[in-house]
Amino acid sequence: MSMNARKRVLLIGGTGTLGGSTYPELLRLGYDVDAVSLEDFSSVSPRLRFLKGRADLSFLERLFKEIPRYSAIIDFIHTPDIAALKSRISLLLEHTDQFVFLSSYRTYSDCDGVVTESTPQWLDVTKDEEFLSRDDYAIPKAKGERILSASGKRNWTVIRPLIAFTHYRLDLVTVGAYALLFRPKNGRPVVLPVECRHKTAGVGWGGNTGREIAHLVGKDSALCEAFTLGTPETITWGDVASYYEEFLGARFEWVPVEDYLEYATPNTYMHRQMIYTDRMLDRKVDLSKMLRVTGLDSASFKNCRDAVAHELAFLSERPDLVARFDTSEARLVDERTDLYLKRRPKA
Repeated sequence: MSMNARKRVLLIGGTGTLGGSTYPELLRLGYDVDAVSLEDFSSVSPRLRFLKGRADLSFLERLFKEIPRYSAIIDFIHTPDIAALKSRISLLLEHTDQFVFLSSYRTYSDCDGVVTESTPQWLDVTKDEEFLSRDDYAIPKAKGERILSASGKRNWTVIRPLIAFTHYRLDLVTVGAYALLFRPKNGRPVVLPVECRHKTAGVGWGGNTGREIAHLVGKDSALCEAFTLGTPETITWGDVASYYEEFLGARFEWVPVEDYLEYATPNTYMHRQMIYTDRMLDRKVDLSKMLRVTGLDSASFKNCRDAVAHELAFLSERPDLVARFDTSEARLVDERTDLYLKRRPKA
């Protein structure tokens, strides 16, 4: 039976940044979609079904009794525990013609030129034992890829997206939506690390990435392959900051990276690794492999500036969504940032 004979796709974590950008394109391409989410959603299409629940193994096993096989399963849930990830991958491979595993461009190590799918990963090259043992994102993602390669199965595809932003989340270096929306509104500057200002940013609009994921579904040439996903434009973190200056009147203070980590982030190991193994690197990427297999035209993608404008306009009409970003952790960091700026000598 061909991959397109059963046109039903399961999205696990199907209503978040990437899932919520993928299912509209899958519907447009003619697929029926089941999207698993922790929240209640109402469907506007008879071909879209939302399933509420925590997509653990017991939930998935019950679902597969109802629908034993999907034409594709895309798992957007991050599973850092390797033993649990291995069991999860094994189950999902058995119930689909194409399992799409969400990895990340953050698995790629530093390189002098353009990142391609063959660029060595941190797991291949790092000698940092703490990084190997404590990192809970790039390293588990790379290990998940190896689980697939060693599975003996031929029905998988690996995707390595750049950072994807939508109204679900905004990203500038490691600054998120709270600082980008609330600080400009209150006339306060946003603090960013000066070492990242002129680095090529591995960031793009989730709407582009969702289209790319959807167009890899059902492609025989995508099986047993990995793909970098993103937008083929070269912008710096300083460029991204300028879009928030333009649309929100935001002001930015570019400070030493250690000051940034201590006063403008929760300063966890995770945040430090995001900076030193990703955001401080030039992330120019080659998307030619993805474009060739999907058949998409890079000229049809929304550029970052227009995408920022689009998502900010959407959020301006949805105060309920903006309110989600107002968390106790974000407020604590916000207070620490203000104390730092008061003490910092004026230029």
